[in-house]
Amino acid sequence: MPEPAVALESALLTHGLPYPLNLRTLEALEEAVRAEGALPKTIALIRGEVRLGLSPEEREALARGGAEKASLWNLPALLAQGRSAGTTVAATVHLAHRHGIPVFATGGIGGVHPEPFDESADLLALSRTPILVVCAGPKAILDLRATLERLETLGVSVVGYRTDRLPAFFSPDSPFPVPARVETPLEAARVYRQARELGLGAVLLANPVSQGLPYERVAAWVAEANHRAAREGVLGQALTPYLLRRLSELSGGETDRVNGRLLLENARLAARVALALAGLE
Repeated sequence: MPEPAVALESALLTHGLPYPLNLRTLEALEEAVRAEGALPKTIALIRGEVRLGLSPEEREALARGGAEKASLWNLPALLAQGRSAGTTVAATVHLAHRHGIPVFATGGIGGVHPEPFDESADLLALSRTPILVVCAGPKAILDLRATLERLETLGVSVVGYRTDRLPAFFSPDSPFPVPARVETPLEAARVYRQARELGLGAVLLANPVSQGLPYERVAAWVAEANHRAAREGVLGQALTPYLLRRLSELSGGETDRVNGRLLLENARLAARVALALAGLE
């Protein structure tokens, strides 16, 4: 039986959380995967080389700041120039597949922003990469309806884990139904195998956080955060971290606590799916 492994992204370490919370969070995710019997593989760029798993020294260096953020559009240049970088969902999906890791755990995927023409590279990467991604749905700051429509258009298999509704990151449900549902890690692994045999892209296993926040409350906070961003002229790559900081402030830190919870739950579920998939193989 092949050794079950779970890919983890490193943009969480380099850009997602402040030091030392970022380091503690990644260590907790790796330990959660190990506790379920799988092997964690945190993917990052270290001085122009792709790393599948980081040493304690490499984790510490990335966590302390100064590294780039690697997506698909700058990945070749970062490697050619010998740079270190944390990998986004898009880059992690691509590199995990190229190195034979079929399961990836993350918090939330990128998608369609309310701002015109602002669409994450995650969507295209998912459409063309046969991998199973465990997430808590799209990030809460996105246009969920548009993101779900794009996933449908791109042929990404969206599957709810014990839910009929699309999880909305901080919220365990939303008004939007998912096209399929599974009840066990084994069922999820079987869906992925079918997608792979059909030559399709990713299977997005949407795992609702166990203790989240009401969808309507988060939506109101997101609207307020977007209003502030527009008033202050925050655009482009600065927008997402700005909105997440505002959500933390508006919620009194509750979004940060939910974020930590869903990351751990997704890592555990991904490990269970990886074990089930290894059994099928």
